[in-house]
Amino acid sequence: MTASIHRSVDFEADKSMMQNQMEKKDDQSVAPPVYDQELGEITGPERDLVERGHSKFNRLGWKRLTVVLIVEAIALGSLSIPSSFATLGMVPGVICSVGLGLVAIYTSYVVGQVKLKFPEVHHYPDAGRLMFGRIGYELIYGMLALQLVFLVGSHCLTGTIAWMNITSSGVCSVVWGVVSAVILFLLALPPSFAEVAILGYIDFASIIVAIGITIIGTGVESTNQPGGLSAVHWTAFPEGDVSFSEAFIAISNIIFAYSFAMCQFSFMDEMHTPKDFTKSIWALGITEIIIYTVTGALVYAFVGQDVKSPALLSAGHLLSKVAFGIALPVIFISGSINGTVLGRLIHGRVYKDSPIQFINTKMGWITWTVLIAIITVIAWVIAEVIPFFSDLLSISSALFISGFSFYFPALMWFMLICQGKWYSSKKNLALSFLNGICFIIGLVTLVGGTYSSVDDIILKYRNGTVRGVFTCAQPS
Repeated sequence: MTASIHRSVDFEADKSMMQNQMEKKDDQSVAPPVYDQELGEITGPERDLVERGHSKFNRLGWKRLTVVLIVEAIALGSLSIPSSFATLGMVPGVICSVGLGLVAIYTSYVVGQVKLKFPEVHHYPDAGRLMFGRIGYELIYGMLALQLVFLVGSHCLTGTIAWMNITSSGVCSVVWGVVSAVILFLLALPPSFAEVAILGYIDFASIIVAIGITIIGTGVESTNQPGGLSAVHWTAFPEGDVSFSEAFIAISNIIFAYSFAMCQFSFMDEMHTPKDFTKSIWALGITEIIIYTVTGALVYAFVGQDVKSPALLSAGHLLSKVAFGIALPVIFISGSINGTVLGRLIHGRVYKDSPIQFINTKMGWITWTVLIAIITVIAWVIAEVIPFFSDLLSISSALFISGFSFYFPALMWFMLICQGKWYSSKKNLALSFLNGICFIIGLVTLVGGTYSSVDDIILKYRNGTVRGVFTCAQPS
């Protein structure tokens, strides 16, 4: 009787345990549906893809964001600054370098405020939609796409100049352009900015060492010349008859150097704590102002009116080879991240309603690879069509960066950030004045810079001072 009771109890216990195990198994095999903001309610394998995708693209802290911004920002701009100083003179050059840098920090802060207030803004075109509807979205989408392609193209051109300078070979410049394009393509394949941040430390060290070699090399060379540094011909203000086009190209090249607000929405979209963005933009902005101003002033003071663009060409025959060799990482890493940003912009739009957007499936990788290849080819064509460094940066700066770094952020403050009427308080009046200045700077750069760049390009082709399209001559 007792044994029978024990067997009955054991049987009931075993039965209960089996039922619990089956319930747990059912719970594991039939997980509750997940709601994704873009894809809606999803279940099954797609749920895992989306969860892995979100975790993949939300890993940036403010320190990593600073590194990514440095990778995107401190590159070609620093190489064009000394020639801008030579055109403008030392005093206007320093004023423009510091002043425009401080303005860029503020407009970048406005962009960050918009992202915090409207988390659904993933890219710059989304902010355009908030301001002007579908027309604003499509307009800014096109501008951003073109600017990013121009940036990749300018890095492709710089890579061509670097390879030709390093090798001193008779290989056609078009071939070196293809080599540069292939490297840019390969480095743009990682789709997450957190992955690119790892390369950022190499990138930053590369440009700092390359600039350091250029400054030291030009300083030593100038010291050893007859008359020493006192014999170097540099001026505090513009010398001779500087044309409107020459002056505005110089200013546009400085503006080009402060273009980090352009990709900020995309970068902040991967932050796990977006409100920390202010630390990043201040760290980057102050770093840029110091690097650009010191580089521009010292190289100009050591070389004088004969300073070249890119500035690394001014370091002398041997040292320029060394400097370009060390600068190769910044040329290609910084260039590739612009291709990645554009790829994310287009890929995310095309596959908005599909897990393919997260690029963690076979089809995701195939479509991503093809897209990056197309972007790189278009950028290479631009580099061959406009094969002269300063004008390529200038026209890019005038057409697009004038908006992304100046007049669009000013409009965002008036339309999206301002609390109450613009004249309703002393704070609003002061900020309205500041944003009004930013808006005017942007419009003046758009009109004056575009005219100057086109005028200079036409003049150079007419005078035959630059190589032709898709030819083997040395890029200028």
